[in-house]
Amino acid sequence: MQPSTAGVPDADKRLTERLRFAPDTGHIMLFDQRMLLMHGFSMAELRRELVERLGSDMARGVFTRLGYQQGLADHRRVRDAFGDDVATAVSLGPRLRDMEGYVRNTPLEVRFNQDAGEFFGDFTWTSSWEAEAHLQQFGISGSPACWMNVGYATAFATSAFGRPLLVREVECVAMGHARCRAVIRPVAEWPNAETDLHFMQVEDFVDPPMQRRAAEASAEGEVGFEAVSPLEHELVGASTAFNSVVYLLKRVGQTDATVLFLGESGVGKERFSRALHQIGPRAAGPFVSLNCAAIPHDLVEAELFGVDRGAFTGASVSRPGRFERAHGGTLFLDEIGSLPLHAQGKLLRALQEREVERVGGSQLRKVDVRIVAATNEDLRRAVAEGRFRADLFFRLNVFPIRIPPLRDRREDIPLMLGVFVERFGQRFGKRIRGITRNALDALWHYDWPGNVRELENMVERAVILADTDGALDVHHLFSGGEVTDWQSFSVLPSGDVVARGDGMAARAASGDAPDTAAGLLAGGRTLADIEEAVIRAALERHGGKLAPAARELGLGRGQMQYRVARMRRRTTSPG
Repeated sequence: MQPSTAGVPDADKRLTERLRFAPDTGHIMLFDQRMLLMHGFSMAELRRELVERLGSDMARGVFTRLGYQQGLADHRRVRDAFGDDVATAVSLGPRLRDMEGYVRNTPLEVRFNQDAGEFFGDFTWTSSWEAEAHLQQFGISGSPACWMNVGYATAFATSAFGRPLLVREVECVAMGHARCRAVIRPVAEWPNAETDLHFMQVEDFVDPPMQRRAAEASAEGEVGFEAVSPLEHELVGASTAFNSVVYLLKRVGQTDATVLFLGESGVGKERFSRALHQIGPRAAGPFVSLNCAAIPHDLVEAELFGVDRGAFTGASVSRPGRFERAHGGTLFLDEIGSLPLHAQGKLLRALQEREVERVGGSQLRKVDVRIVAATNEDLRRAVAEGRFRADLFFRLNVFPIRIPPLRDRREDIPLMLGVFVERFGQRFGKRIRGITRNALDALWHYDWPGNVRELENMVERAVILADTDGALDVHHLFSGGEVTDWQSFSVLPSGDVVARGDGMAARAASGDAPDTAAGLLAGGRTLADIEEAVIRAALERHGGKLAPAARELGLGRGQMQYRVARMRRRTTSPG
């Protein structure tokens, strides 16, 4: 295993350069996000009140999840500013937490091998405000009390490493120890990890961010898997965008209101619909789905409302439709925007009257269903263009929930990656030990036009192609024709932009220039010309926005600003 650079001398300087304080306005900015200078005793009092009102377990969950969100956000900003290097993140993350005033981190031992999925970290925590507050307010505790720090370190390490890691506090001042001490390992290496992961679970219907479903299956130490809930592997995430959807889902879940899921294809609208059904009052009833885009237009009515015997040639028996089959439960209408106009009117009547009439029949049948619809279309535009009935749209648009695309919740990629690798490893009888640094970088920078469905398919293919006990690499994941600009360029420590990916930069550094570089040189382009062209192209691709353009080039926002300013000076300088 390779050691980390946890003692990087310039860590403090690199972080303090990102801290700004304006006493006149009261604004404290860290990595361009606003911070608050709070009274420690007030936070301690809030913590005490939550423990007394909610109980220790529920309060612990609240603070652990709060720390988890902070860890995700901080790593995203460290990544944007300093790049994707794991060793850099491991060195800067603990120091960043120190600066924020929560605890003082001292690494005793940190080593990792990303390709093999191996990680071990051993830290002492001193001056933990949580431990000190708990000790003062409740006396000696029977369990560790640094809840926020555990959540923060787990999220930061998992996001940086790209595989599920778990931090466990093995000593705590609140328990009477002389110091607090935390150990970081992959989730699967911890016994009874479910106990810790439970406190990171947002809601009962959401899998904990890194739910471990492993149980010892034999004396030989083989790992088996067992379902722990009917929603196993359905909803996994911890990003702010994901939690916003979960909040709305919880609010509407206990009602019978019609819900309209909006979002691009592949974001998981059906999975959210199933979760909505299972947390609602109709959970004991059936969940029936219909993809409106997959049914021929002349058969839509038969599918929705059923067919009576003799209604048309071939209808030798009567058959109930989806409405009748969903009686007492939920009817999920996917791709509702594809429904033909003639069926839209009959659907509207069924929704309003709560009764259906089979094709070829004359009997009205009462139905009691909850309607959940989904679309990747802009239904308001479809209404304006005359392709969708306005009255049906307003009937469906009672409680719209927009599910964000995967590119807007990239922090969840490591969590979903761990779930998918576990699932397909079990299905195909393979054990995958890790994911390479290049593969993780490629996943992070990919644009994800197919969203979560595409990630799931890529991981399934990668597990098939990878060797047992091997690591997933770029050529395993991106072997289906996906196009990613990740392999375009990188930045050397000198600040120069070079071609990257598949060893290209390494060959260039060793003097074995690739054909691409040779072609650029043959065209008489200087390094400054090439760098300027790359920066302009990145800015153009991202509408002039610095942050995404910098991320695509592997630069921090400050580095990008410096290069743009230098480029402008070069352009406007005389001569």
